[in-house]
Amino acid sequence: MPDIRTSELKDPVDVAEYLFRRLKEVGVQSVHGLPGDYNLVALDYIPKVGLDWVGNVNELNAGYAADGYARVKGISAIVTTFGVGELSAVNALAGAYSEYVPVVHIVGCPSTISQRSGMLLHHTLGNGDFNVFSNMSRQISCATSLLNDAHEAATLIDHAIQECYIQSRPVYISLPTDMVQKKVEGERLKTPLSLEFPPNDAEKEDYVVDVVLRALHAAKNPVILVDACAIRHRALNEVHELIEKSGIPTFVAPMGKGAVNETLPNYGGVYAGDGSNAGVRDRVESSDLVLSIGAIKSDFNTAGFTYRVSQLSTIDFHSNYIRVRYSEYPGVRMNGVLRKVTQKMGKLNIEAGPTPSNTIPQAERDSKDPTITQAWFWPRLGQWLQASDVVITETGTANFGIWETRFPKDVTAISQVLWGSIGYATGACQGAALAAKELGLRRTILFTGDGSFQLTAQEVSTMLRNKLNPIIFVICNEGYTIERYIHGWDAPYNDVQTWRYKDLPAAFGAKEGEAKTYQVKTKEEVEKLFEDKEFADSDALRFVETYMPKEDAPVALKMTAEASARNNARLE
Repeated sequence: MPDIRTSELKDPVDVAEYLFRRLKEVGVQSVHGLPGDYNLVALDYIPKVGLDWVGNVNELNAGYAADGYARVKGISAIVTTFGVGELSAVNALAGAYSEYVPVVHIVGCPSTISQRSGMLLHHTLGNGDFNVFSNMSRQISCATSLLNDAHEAATLIDHAIQECYIQSRPVYISLPTDMVQKKVEGERLKTPLSLEFPPNDAEKEDYVVDVVLRALHAAKNPVILVDACAIRHRALNEVHELIEKSGIPTFVAPMGKGAVNETLPNYGGVYAGDGSNAGVRDRVESSDLVLSIGAIKSDFNTAGFTYRVSQLSTIDFHSNYIRVRYSEYPGVRMNGVLRKVTQKMGKLNIEAGPTPSNTIPQAERDSKDPTITQAWFWPRLGQWLQASDVVITETGTANFGIWETRFPKDVTAISQVLWGSIGYATGACQGAALAAKELGLRRTILFTGDGSFQLTAQEVSTMLRNKLNPIIFVICNEGYTIERYIHGWDAPYNDVQTWRYKDLPAAFGAKEGEAKTYQVKTKEEVEKLFEDKEFADSDALRFVETYMPKEDAPVALKMTAEASARNNARLE
């Protein structure tokens, strides 16, 4: 017997079509993931609605790739299968949750009939509990939508995607096999999802703006410190208006790299406590007012908790509250406050800050040693980068080294400083390169260590499959350098097998002209590479074995590793 409620639909649309059309509406063009028997029919709808299927080599890499895609494009989607597939992606999605990255995770599930009857199906624990995996994911999702009823499906889909975007965190959508082709009201698709942030209460916002302005006008030498949540919670337009109009010396935390136009005259460099760029720590810590925007004060983001900025001289701007010294104003989002502060601030007291550059340190310029060192490489890289590059750095020497690189305009920087999952960057590079291609950006550049690369190297195969052309620098320094500095310098667990890295594109099926490989062991060879115009701007994937000494590391990494070792060894 036909369902009366379904027969009353004005424009019946299959649940899976509705879901993927909504994803396309909010900016997703490519869907990451892997096939599995519980999601196969749903996957047929991806090309039907004009989306592209990426097809990753495993779910962990797919999750990293979806994370990288979302950081460039604004939101992403990944499809896995029930149990075995979704659990393989959990680490990547936990990282996205930790670092406020909006990823829609769609899980193809056994039918609602199978679930109700507790059938002993493959990919289950054999105990009849079909909610165990979704319950795991609840802890790393800002919304969980189980599409077990067609009459609620459209509402649940809309809610999940809106929450994903607005809260900038992963959501979980389960799609049982018998729900894929059930009908929902397609008329809803004529009304675009509202992705606007709820406005602040006007009276409360104006009060907070006045409090901030009083503190700002009283300050003698204010500074601005921008961190990751300014990016994740989409406040960069307001941040840049404030920076440019005010002229206040502006600094970024490591996780905030790329948030600020580093060519601005009042950009001062990276502040990370003792690991700061030259002159930055003294300028920030001597300030009588720090406008801290979107801060995440984790250990690796503060060079081992070496911040020395008093809350008495700090105003914190966040997505759900403002804190002025020790007074907190909950429920007030930073975007509106920053906009009004910029409009009303008038003339301020400004004391200039340091001006970072990509000048190679004098000791490196004087050295006759041809070896590529961390201290030489990262400033030299800054001279070679171009405007609008997408730069991805792995947790380790690359992530800490990039602090010493002053970016050109509009560079997008991607790193996973808080979650710090080894191997993240190579997977993220695939997603970021795909998103960059969709946006018309020419260059995506990855820097990863040999140890990290070995965890997710297969994603180079996905890059080739999708005709992507990132530039990949694998830093060959004999294993896990950051781990060595924390503990076990000569321990075998910090060693890795030596691979012939530049042979991998061919092994992964690169056709003639699809990949170019290089090997650099000296500064002179790096110079020649950076001067090579074909290398700088090619349609081919470029893969560079870059050799650096095992014992070499950026100074900030050494400091942070020492702090980690102390924290790890601390006793009650």
